[in-house]
Amino acid sequence: MLKVANPTRPKGLEDLLTSDLINKLDPLDLSSRRVFFGKLKGERRSKKRGQSVEFADHRPYATGDDIRHIDWNIFARLDQIFLKLFLEEEDLSLHLVIDCSASSDCGEPSKFLFMQKAVMALGYVGLVNLNRVTGTAMGDAPGGVVSAIRDLRGKRRTHDLAQWICSLEPRGYFSFKEAAERIMLTRRGKGLMLVFSDFLYKEGYEEGLRRLVGHGYDVFVIQVMSPEELEPKITGDLRLRDVEDGDSAEVTISAPLLKRYKATLGAYCQQLNSFCVRRDMTMMTIRSDTPIDVLVLDYLRKRGVVK
Repeated sequence: MLKVANPTRPKGLEDLLTSDLINKLDPLDLSSRRVFFGKLKGERRSKKRGQSVEFADHRPYATGDDIRHIDWNIFARLDQIFLKLFLEEEDLSLHLVIDCSASSDCGEPSKFLFMQKAVMALGYVGLVNLNRVTGTAMGDAPGGVVSAIRDLRGKRRTHDLAQWICSLEPRGYFSFKEAAERIMLTRRGKGLMLVFSDFLYKEGYEEGLRRLVGHGYDVFVIQVMSPEELEPKITGDLRLRDVEDGDSAEVTISAPLLKRYKATLGAYCQQLNSFCVRRDMTMMTIRSDTPIDVLVLDYLRKRGVVK
């Protein structure tokens, strides 16, 4: 797979989301396989009794209860004091993680550009539904985290998210284990976490994913691969160089070698999927030429990320 010499970089929201895509995203909402109870009141109904606008049930009054919630109609009829209970609204956090290593900037279409657009689309869904949205960029920096934007809420923050996404520049390499450790220690609340990467880490992905799983988050692993990685077209004698650490090797690309490469890559992706399934994470491999509306409306809807 070759690195694109002059990759396309989005400059603003218009480069990340088309008006047609926005119209398709507007009716959507985030979902989860679990019920989460957040610290802030959001738009999401939970099974937890609390204080909101939608009546749920009654319970007898107890000393110290707020008298503002007494149902005086029942008192007038039964001469007994009952409190009104309401459905408490739940705040679902959305944490979007994007790989900003040099290898993510390879392929045609660019894996990195695809991840930028996917993060923007999902972030938009979260913002218009008043969920708390956080973005983290993993990359060549101490601790493996280049940049983060936290606790965005409401449609008015859409441009803030877009500006952050457009500011990201893929370069170098990082320790996925260290990045995951930092993310685990700094994330707040409960909700959904989607991690976008090719997951082709020399150190392996296991230790990093072990740190991300659980802790109140429903984790989705989105492996982004370019068509050239899945179906390479190169042949002949080549000197290949790793864009992240500079390692090089001379190889002769032949039909048997390509066949062995595809088998090895397929086994790797299957191992990643099995690792995630055993730890109650959802994993999927996506080509970078997949339309964003297909990713969100088809693949992620089927897996319960949006509804």
